[in-house]
Amino acid sequence: MNLITTPEPDYELLDSGNGKKLERYEQWILSRPDPQALWRPTLDREAWSSAHGIFMRDGKTTKWKLDKTMPSSWPISFGGLMFEIRPTTFKHTGLFPEHRENWNWMREILTRFADANHPLHYRGEGSKQTDRKSKNLESGDVKVLNLFGYTGGASLACAQAGADVVHIDGSKLAIAWGKKNQELSGLQDKKIRWILDDALLFLKREVKRGNTYHGIVMDPPAFGRGPKGEIWKIEEQWNELIELCLKVLDPNPLFFLINGYASGYSPIAYKNSLMELVQKHGGIIETGELTIAESTTDRLLPCGIFARWSKTN
Repeated sequence: MNLITTPEPDYELLDSGNGKKLERYEQWILSRPDPQALWRPTLDREAWSSAHGIFMRDGKTTKWKLDKTMPSSWPISFGGLMFEIRPTTFKHTGLFPEHRENWNWMREILTRFADANHPLHYRGEGSKQTDRKSKNLESGDVKVLNLFGYTGGASLACAQAGADVVHIDGSKLAIAWGKKNQELSGLQDKKIRWILDDALLFLKREVKRGNTYHGIVMDPPAFGRGPKGEIWKIEEQWNELIELCLKVLDPNPLFFLINGYASGYSPIAYKNSLMELVQKHGGIIETGELTIAESTTDRLLPCGIFARWSKTN
């Protein structure tokens, strides 16, 4: 299945092609690379060259060519939240629009649970509680863990729906950016713990502490570094990551979402890693591509993959 992000008043994908995409963030138009855009653009060369910001690469050197009238950063409304947009040297802007439909999916699960107006309880054989913090919980006590959380879109969406969120990222810049987005979105009263840490090291400590989460969302890169230089390689540490996540997942879980970008894997590979949840808890697994719809054509720009598990009841 394809999850499709359609245009919003403050954001739209205007065109794509020749390895680039042309986007509008509020009034400002940016052109930046996208290796998935193999086709020819629809708009003419003038439309592309008149962008307010153009990401340029010359060998190993990268830079933005920015219109003098454009601010260094500005807020936009997107997906029911507010984000600070800031062109970075890594071509990113701080917003990944393709994740919007997964934010809505998590919101729906959390809101549906809250609306049911009953405590979480263990439904296993004999209906006895375990010692893994699976006591009766009111909806406000639902805990969500966001690993490799970057600027916090998923964290904000889950907190907005009433969950207590723990957000993990290895970048100080990303943590500060996420806090700014929380402030812009008016969610200062929501419980989000912004933690600068290596994902694997954090999970190992959580296992020892006996902490569990009703929902887990993650977007692991193909390669990355933790705050103290820890090396992350998805092909070497994937199984350990999944095993640790399953250990900190509450006995009565609500969802587990995996997103992927530039890792080269099929969503079926991610699905296979979640099959244990179906065997243990039932529910369903959905997989597919994250896409953004162009505002002037029928084309979809592929932006990543996902696999997600949730209960059916």
